[in-house]
Amino acid sequence: MSHCAPGAAPAAAAGTVPNEDVVRVVLVGSPNSGKTTLFNALTGLRAKTGNYPGVTVDRRVGCLRTRVGGREVQVCDLPGLYSLRPISEDEEVAVRVLRGEQAGEPPPDAVVFVADATNLERSLGMLAEVLALGRPTLLALTMVDELKARGGEVDVFRLQQALGIPVVGVVGHRGLGVGDLMDRLARPEDWRRPGASSAALPPPPPEAGPAARTGWADEVLRHARRRAPEPSRWTRRLDAVLLHPVAGLVVFLLFVTTFFQAIFSWAAPAMDAMVAAVDGLADWMLATLPSGTVTSLLADGLVRGVGNVLVFVPQIALLFAMIFFFEASGYMARAAFVVDRVMGWAGLEGRAFIALLSSYACAVPGIMATRTIPSPRDRLATILVAPFATCSARLPVYALLITAFVPGEPVFGWWTLQGLTLFGLYVLGGVSAVLFAALFKRGLLRGAQLPFYLELPPYRWPSLRSVLLQTWGRVRIFLRDAGTVILAGSLILWALLHFPRVDAEDYATPREAAAAQLEQSVAADLGRAMEPVFGPLGFDWRVNVGLIGSFAARELMVSTLAQVYAHEGEDTDTLAEVLAAPDPETGRPRLSRASAFALLAFYVYALLCLSTVAVARRETGGWKWPAFMLTYMFALAWLAAFATYHAAHALGA
Repeated sequence: MSHCAPGAAPAAAAGTVPNEDVVRVVLVGSPNSGKTTLFNALTGLRAKTGNYPGVTVDRRVGCLRTRVGGREVQVCDLPGLYSLRPISEDEEVAVRVLRGEQAGEPPPDAVVFVADATNLERSLGMLAEVLALGRPTLLALTMVDELKARGGEVDVFRLQQALGIPVVGVVGHRGLGVGDLMDRLARPEDWRRPGASSAALPPPPPEAGPAARTGWADEVLRHARRRAPEPSRWTRRLDAVLLHPVAGLVVFLLFVTTFFQAIFSWAAPAMDAMVAAVDGLADWMLATLPSGTVTSLLADGLVRGVGNVLVFVPQIALLFAMIFFFEASGYMARAAFVVDRVMGWAGLEGRAFIALLSSYACAVPGIMATRTIPSPRDRLATILVAPFATCSARLPVYALLITAFVPGEPVFGWWTLQGLTLFGLYVLGGVSAVLFAALFKRGLLRGAQLPFYLELPPYRWPSLRSVLLQTWGRVRIFLRDAGTVILAGSLILWALLHFPRVDAEDYATPREAAAAQLEQSVAADLGRAMEPVFGPLGFDWRVNVGLIGSFAARELMVSTLAQVYAHEGEDTDTLAEVLAAPDPETGRPRLSRASAFALLAFYVYALLCLSTVAVARRETGGWKWPAFMLTYMFALAWLAAFATYHAAHALGA
């Protein structure tokens, strides 16, 4: 693995390469040009994601060691651009980095401009702007295999002559041409300078307008392209259905329903195996190690506390894998187009859908994705409703309660009641986001709408390697949280549940001693203090303690319940089975079905995430709007849970 440190090298003057070991290269290109796939092919698991200094825009940097003298190259994947005239924050940051004007970021030594070979005319106008900067530039042509399959042909040699810069054809997901590109990255000082006398068609000067750049692009294509590619027949045929006003919406709904059923069903075997492993390890530790506080801490606080959250990794991995797969295939852009009609009714646009879709993974990147929305009012409205999207942190809670209290019987073919319930919770959050966005846009944030522009790429079979790399990156973040926030929260919860210590000798059985310890713990006192607020929702002190932990991480609700009920049930019972079974002493359910449904409703709406509040404060520039979010979402969550609890009671749940 390379050890170059992003941003560690000193700044260099524009268009020069310092005499040092690390070369700083930026990848520039429009969305859907294959830039991210190429970045993953170059850097693989060596890539890291962070923020640019002073802003919240993502900074993806990877390092590689080339075969030319072992020189190291630092590759930075800039946010997608359509031109160097930015209209959103992430585009502004990308342009500043490219120009060498971003605070805390050294100027790049060279630029790799990534262009889709099947749609080259779209990219040449921006390439003219990049060449006008005067930095060593290389053109990477992606999708060259698709260009050939569609009957198109570009003469790379004549294209190099016309532009006066190196041109490399690559197929990122297959690794074709990537080795040649890596070798060239090691010596950007040998690239011919943009606008040099060797260029048959020098780019227009920086002050030239769009018409001059378009005319120059046409001249380049006439000089270098032998045959234009035929339109994709599959794209035309599929779009006739998927973009139809009625059929497209029906397909979208079927897609989403199947999507969540698959998340619930396909991950079940792996989850069952992990549950058995976690419980087996905890039981082994309790039976083998000397009894006492340390063993209880290890078995209940560490293994059960963290382990019962980690068992949901298969579902989370599947969620991200499917999102990245369909995004790379081209369907997600169509989904945004179809849903744009609904978003337009709410006063938003399709870019807001992209941000809300990102929030289904996590509200933090979803809120940060609103930087692509040009309208400040639309952006703020999207931020205010982004937490309604069901993030992956809610998934462990949903899966636990659905498994415990919703039968797994089939409803329509392979669709089960459990999968449809999960789908319904996701839909409820999404519909609520649209409704409240419409409310805000017609009231607090009334304003004119800006036009929505979104390119629809041709359908492609995604690179499985790229999908797996992106999925692993998201899972790694979840595991990092499990190793820090969730671990710390689980240990704190264990301490709250086990202190002050109760003399076990005063009780006849270990079960009675454990129950007495819980009833007299600090956690029980905290939970009971919250009962005036949450008692009407059917929540007892155990659930209330879980709600406290949920502000640090929603998954801690599962950890709390796992520790509270660790001593209950048979050795072979899962946590879901323990929750649904009646207490042998009282005969009442440990968690009633009505309370479980109310808890699900509460989690749909409540803003139980300090990270989301923090990023909202940063993105809105103060505490006014985050405080508003916390207030209105808590009130809505309480009312929804109250209505659900009493409706379930009335129906005999």
